[in-house]
Amino acid sequence: MVLRTVDVGERRARLAARHRIAPAHRAPDPVEAAKSMVCLHGTDPATVYLSAWARVDDLSVAELDDALYVERSLVKHLAMRRTVFVFPRAALPAAQAGASNRVAQAQRRSVIKDIERAELHEDGARWLDEATTKVLHALAGGREATSSELRSEIPILDASTDYGIGKSWGGKVPFAPRVMTVLSASGHVVRASNNGHWRISRPNWARTGAWLGEEIEPRSESEGLRELVEMWLRAFGPGTEADIKWWLGSTVKGVRAALADLAAVEVDLDGRTGYLLPEDVDPAPPVEPWGALLPSLDPTTMGWFERDWYLGPYKQQLFDTSGNAGPTAWWDGRIVGTWWQTDDGAVRLHMLEDAGADAEAFLSDEAARLDEWLGGVRVMPRFPSPLAKSLAAQ
Repeated sequence: MVLRTVDVGERRARLAARHRIAPAHRAPDPVEAAKSMVCLHGTDPATVYLSAWARVDDLSVAELDDALYVERSLVKHLAMRRTVFVFPRAALPAAQAGASNRVAQAQRRSVIKDIERAELHEDGARWLDEATTKVLHALAGGREATSSELRSEIPILDASTDYGIGKSWGGKVPFAPRVMTVLSASGHVVRASNNGHWRISRPNWARTGAWLGEEIEPRSESEGLRELVEMWLRAFGPGTEADIKWWLGSTVKGVRAALADLAAVEVDLDGRTGYLLPEDVDPAPPVEPWGALLPSLDPTTMGWFERDWYLGPYKQQLFDTSGNAGPTAWWDGRIVGTWWQTDDGAVRLHMLEDAGADAEAFLSDEAARLDEWLGGVRVMPRFPSPLAKSLAAQ
């Protein structure tokens, strides 16, 4: 059987429309923007706002805050690759079953092992069960509390282990945040209201059922994986097994089972086997040339494992050694530069290649638009790229 070829041009056209970053295809609101990407990246709190800004015309901080903290139609949740994402509420059951439960199990094993290694308790599982029970009790009745407040109230949480003993950089690692990681990945608690500026994460914790008005609906792991792979293919397809496995933080076996359940269709990606949903095999229409400025860790930049078709030769400049992407400037479906801010918060464009006069003019206008939206607020990426560090040092 001859596979249909999906060339780079079509992949870029799909990206432009489905990721809502071409101006003609922007989303009507932040929830729709997140849904179009499956979820938005939330490890760096500013990324959520800047990713939504790039996809929603006339977005305000208040509009996104409302979705996160009032309507609660968007929810911060620990999921794939032990990373915080912002999910549309309807996607939480799939995320919990297909990714978060696996993260919770791994984190639980790690905490138990380290508790016993630090000789804080001979039975690490018993210690962790007692700690999580006390946290849930403290958050009963719809209460919200910070990690520091919980630690001061619950003596068992005030435990830590030493690192770098005898070294100048040594210190203590508290267990309280790790207990909250286990609870959040398990779906028992969520990051509720935020005590900081929109670009700073200082969350209150709440029990999931109290914050959402209901618990996360249970699914089997296979159901969750299938739903997540289906959503990924709809947003990011076509992609390879390696792309999906990396994005999910799952196994090849799990990905293949989900692809089989979905009857995914194989296509040729310049010699690599990619996959599309069976109802999504028709060629995508072309998109007019477009540009965009995306923040560090944006879900488009981070969406695939095999990135040459849109990243080109710029990996060393735009990704750190841990694989975290910095801010990017896009033209017609590929990365052509970056953007950064001066000490006073002014947005500046930095091109990595000559993409043409139209590209530079459009992206300069986008830089001015972002500069006006930020209003001098300086965003400090948690994981700056090598190029971002270099530009900031100028």
